[in-house]
Amino acid sequence: MLEHTRAALPLNEKQRVIPSAHEGRRTGRIAALDALRLLAALFVVVYHYMALGGGWPADGKAMFPRAFPFAAYGWLGVQLFFLISGFVICMSCWDKPLRSFFISRVVRLYPAYWFAVIATTVTVLLVPGGEKHLPWADVLTNLTMLQEPLGVPNVDEVYWTLFSELRFYLLFALVAWWGLTYRRLIVFCCVWATTSALLAGYEDGPLRLLVMPHDSWYFIAGVAFYLMYRFGPNLLLTGIVLTCFAACLPFAHVTWYNTRKYMGHIVPFWPVVLIIGLCFAVMALLAAGKLSWITWRWLPTAGALTYPLYLLHENIGREIFSALSRYVPAHALLVLTIGVMLLASWLVHRLVERPVGKLLKDGLGKAFSKAH
Repeated sequence: MLEHTRAALPLNEKQRVIPSAHEGRRTGRIAALDALRLLAALFVVVYHYMALGGGWPADGKAMFPRAFPFAAYGWLGVQLFFLISGFVICMSCWDKPLRSFFISRVVRLYPAYWFAVIATTVTVLLVPGGEKHLPWADVLTNLTMLQEPLGVPNVDEVYWTLFSELRFYLLFALVAWWGLTYRRLIVFCCVWATTSALLAGYEDGPLRLLVMPHDSWYFIAGVAFYLMYRFGPNLLLTGIVLTCFAACLPFAHVTWYNTRKYMGHIVPFWPVVLIIGLCFAVMALLAAGKLSWITWRWLPTAGALTYPLYLLHENIGREIFSALSRYVPAHALLVLTIGVMLLASWLVHRLVERPVGKLLKDGLGKAFSKAH
């Protein structure tokens, strides 16, 4: 499996970078990643439901005074998602052709997303007195997942992260097309980090939009963590990770500062540094194989629910709060809504993602086979 990688390395580097202790850590599902996905999704859900206060008769701090100081940092679940994405994309693409990478990303992203766009639009349309629905032309544009560069509002604000994922996939596809090796990914990480730093101070433009210096550090660190997992930790990879941690903090500070206008309250900044540090630390433990003991059988199912949960929860949850908060106690309604969202996510996974994903995979596979 690693002949191509080994051929690209001198003998002493093969022995140093690919130790036998890590030979068994290349394939198979990592249950700890499913646990982290679920944790990240719940962070975001709690932030939207308990900190922003959308749909409730009062703001989040008034509705949930004890939980608010913790829920106010739930937006950092997105940063954890980006770290995981860098790791997972690198892992899932290794030793696979570019077309497999393309098909896997389409199958993974679009079926649940299409359903969520339609379900959210219909819910907002049917429930009176809540969110305002977009014009149908904008809804159709949302189905492409390219609404941000096309200047069209998101059907649900959480969808902004999907365009960040698409940009990461585009950049990563360049290396996948060339062929993934340790050296090439090191170069990829260093070039992307350098470009991000150089463009950070410039105004928005096409190149800055592609490089996304605000979020690139998490993806780069995720790739470096996967290289640690596959080849073993070393000083160079550790340096890349620590650089990404330090470089992401100014942008995290900007996001933290902007949250006050959404929440209506200011919370301290130091927990942001602590939580991001913990996210990096947990990923480091995973990369070192220290979380292999996490093998609970329900985690793969939980991991499969996180993407539909992320897509569905915000606006639909707000509509539920808006319609029922006058009749149901706040904490009971909160728990009920999260339960409904989890059940809906499981149904989307079973009834939409699986069958539609299979159709897409088969159809795209045939389409690419005709191209040869």
